[in-house]
Amino acid sequence: MWSYTLRRLLAAIPTVWVVITVCYLLLHATPGGPFDSDRKVSAAVLANLEAKYHLDLPLWQQYLLYFKGLLQGDLGASFRYADWSVNDLVAAALPVSLTIGGIAMVLSVVIGVSLGIFAALRQNSVVDHFVMLLGNMGSAFPSFVLGPVMIIIFAIAVKWLPAGGWHDFELRFMILPIALLTLINVSTIGRVMRGSLIEVMHSNFIRTARAKGLPTRVVVMRHALKPALLPVVSVLGPLAISSITAALITETVFSLPGLGKLIVNGAGNRDYTLVLGLVVLITVLTVTLNLMVDLAYAWLDPKIRY
Repeated sequence: MWSYTLRRLLAAIPTVWVVITVCYLLLHATPGGPFDSDRKVSAAVLANLEAKYHLDLPLWQQYLLYFKGLLQGDLGASFRYADWSVNDLVAAALPVSLTIGGIAMVLSVVIGVSLGIFAALRQNSVVDHFVMLLGNMGSAFPSFVLGPVMIIIFAIAVKWLPAGGWHDFELRFMILPIALLTLINVSTIGRVMRGSLIEVMHSNFIRTARAKGLPTRVVVMRHALKPALLPVVSVLGPLAISSITAALITETVFSLPGLGKLIVNGAGNRDYTLVLGLVVLITVLTVTLNLMVDLAYAWLDPKIRY
């Protein structure tokens, strides 16, 4: 297990490097620059700005300087946020996205797995139909449609919750964004858990456990739950990443100061270092979460050996 983990970590290094290099080249290949705006600056001011951020150097020298700073943990200085480094911007925005996405993922797993178990054990019941309806709604309606609908209902019509904004992790400002991400993730986890458990409950070892007279609760919790969770675990990695990248829409709809706002502003302003810093962060999170999913497989199924 340890050797497998070490191999995966070593393999992650060239993966992250390739992603950074490709994004770096694509960003610099796009038309325009970070200091292009409606109000033109003089040639002397523009030359000073380019010299300050090393934009007057050849592209390969800029790349080497950026990568040198990256190896030291420095994501660079933002081109558009004066006196702010990318590290500072990410440190301010990341807790917001992690809080919203993390709470939503925990709730999604608990609610989705529970609904999937009830639906699988009571096929064609009200619970089963509700899970399938919820799954279809989560798949059919995107977040940029569900978000405004939730605002219209809970913020404008009944006035229970604020329509958006952020007030230092105050709960009432987090309820709607968390509910939106939870609804989308529960629809996937619930459907996957339902189908997986139905398949496992028809396995031979489950028939043997029932033939021994074990009650349904013991059969499900002790024998069927772990193998049924394998497909759920396989989708948790992509769902966790999508909860972060979905901040692009969720945080825009609810006006949250998270990573989504930084991505939009960085891309619109041609802020190369900010966009690249977010790419590095999301790539590292993706590799880490995928590794955790693979390691969880061995815990759920002892037959898996790496």
